[in-house]
Amino acid sequence: MDGTKPAMESNAEETQDEGQESKGCFECCIKCLGGVPYASLVATILCFSGVALFCGCGHVALTGTLTMLENHFSRITSDHATLAAVIQIFQYIIYGIASFFFVYAILLLGEGFYTTSAIKKELQSDFKTTICGRCITAFFMFLTYIFALVFIAIFCFTAIPVFLFFNMWNTCAAMRSPDSNITYPDSICVDVRQYGVIPLNATPGKACGSTLTDICSTSEFYLSYHLYIVALAGAGATVIALIHYLMILAANWAYLKTAASTHDYQDIKTKDDQDLEAEARSKDGQNSSSYS
Repeated sequence: MDGTKPAMESNAEETQDEGQESKGCFECCIKCLGGVPYASLVATILCFSGVALFCGCGHVALTGTLTMLENHFSRITSDHATLAAVIQIFQYIIYGIASFFFVYAILLLGEGFYTTSAIKKELQSDFKTTICGRCITAFFMFLTYIFALVFIAIFCFTAIPVFLFFNMWNTCAAMRSPDSNITYPDSICVDVRQYGVIPLNATPGKACGSTLTDICSTSEFYLSYHLYIVALAGAGATVIALIHYLMILAANWAYLKTAASTHDYQDIKTKDDQDLEAEARSKDGQNSSSYS
């Protein structure tokens, strides 16, 4: 009996230690999860996804468009040399957009962590923020506003090739439809020269009838058309992410400014209360000395 009692006590102590360790790990996890800026995290994931879709699909779609034009609409290299150079410039711009927004989204996520940490410190009555911190938030807010306008313009620009491919797709679908009453299919043409994509003297410059339906059946047309749609969706997702960032930054800036003003007011009030208390004590000391 005496030998089993210490063993039971040691087992109870081990169970208690394990319970304290698990409780400590749980509290640590809750503390870490409480410091995550979930709004900024969602916006960052959406921004990464949108930029990746826009840049990846847009790059491949531009290559497929150039291949389709070379094979079917402009067989002379000099006629589409300018277009090839412009497409190459756009592809380099896509590389820059992908790299820049990857870094910028990380910076905005870091700003979210900074603001969340400042809010937690305020709840613990240890709030400390500087004018520099608020200026950084305002600077990011200004940049995000500019980038949102830029990506809105990119979204509108990406809609142009989607519209052109959609017209070709609808024309081919109408020609292949059994319900269509087309007597002379060769009279139905798509002339890409009228869009200013290639010069007016480019040959052949247009596709009619069965040639047009063959173009719509090619892999480069089908792939480029759907990739442009996905790139348009990616640009739209990036616009939504930037607007989301803009709302987060505006809310953070307003909160930091209000919290700093409130904290300064509380410091002044505390100092005044201390001065009044010290003055009252001095008066009480003078009164007691006069009675004595």
